[in-house]
Amino acid sequence: MKLWKILFFNFLIMGTLISISSISWFSMWMGLEINLLSFIPLISKYKNLYSSESAIKYFMIQAIASIILLMSMIIFSMNFSLNNSSLMMNSALFLKMGAAPFHFWMPEIIEGLSWFLTFTMLTWQKIAPMILLMYNISSISFFMIFIFSSMIISTLFNLNQSSLRKILVFSSINHIGWMLSIIYINQTIWLIYFLIYFFLSMKLIFMFFSLNIFNFNQISLFSNSKLFKLFFLVNFFSLGGLPPFLGFFSKWIILNELLMLNVTFTIFMIFITLIMLFSYIRIFLPSLILKSQEISNKMNFSKKLTFLNYLNFMFLMLNPLIYFIF
Repeated sequence: MKLWKILFFNFLIMGTLISISSISWFSMWMGLEINLLSFIPLISKYKNLYSSESAIKYFMIQAIASIILLMSMIIFSMNFSLNNSSLMMNSALFLKMGAAPFHFWMPEIIEGLSWFLTFTMLTWQKIAPMILLMYNISSISFFMIFIFSSMIISTLFNLNQSSLRKILVFSSINHIGWMLSIIYINQTIWLIYFLIYFFLSMKLIFMFFSLNIFNFNQISLFSNSKLFKLFFLVNFFSLGGLPPFLGFFSKWIILNELLMLNVTFTIFMIFITLIMLFSYIRIFLPSLILKSQEISNKMNFSKKLTFLNYLNFMFLMLNPLIYFIF
């Protein structure tokens, strides 16, 4: 990795750490701006039209969110309409993380990113806005709008996708809905959920990067490899929350908490998750029913990819113990 990439990536991490560890809203805003200005050069390093367009769009959206956030901080500091300033602040943070209905920019921008930057945007870039939301939970009904929107819109849009990047984007928006539903109840469970989502996304994106696939139609080319089908099945079903995989554990502990508060809302989340699982099965189905002679059975999986997927099976065996503990 080149020195300037390491430098900007370190500033990217530092910006997030400044935001989540600051004691003043202005310092938090500065951390977000450091994070933004560090991410733009990483996007635009590729000399093609898509990356340049993605960098410009990302900068414009994040700049608008930053202006709204700064204005809300000024209003808040002057003690004018505290409730409205709090709603403005939260709206800016929702826009920064890409929660629906402020998700419109993410699917287009993600197409111009590398797999590594896709992983960064879907995971690391959500940490600071999420934690800042913990400090400013003002209206539960306002939060519910974004929870419902994120889960419904992501599920509907995911049904008609063929791009693996966009599938991961809408999956990320769906997981935002899950994380928002628990963020004001139990922050420890939110952290567990985020770490599991981080791990599952890392495995999937590393697999796509290693095999150089970008469209779910390409999956049928690997239909002769039983190892690939097994890894792909386990990873996507785990991301969708199918028992007894690791992703189910993260959703299960959230459902345990929500059942004590609102049964109707919990049933709604389960129903939406089933539809999302259907979209994942639709992605995997071509590799089960189609046969291709283009790829031989002797596929060379990298040791890192194989190790990450075997970790999933290890967690699968530990799941009964984890359920007993929680």
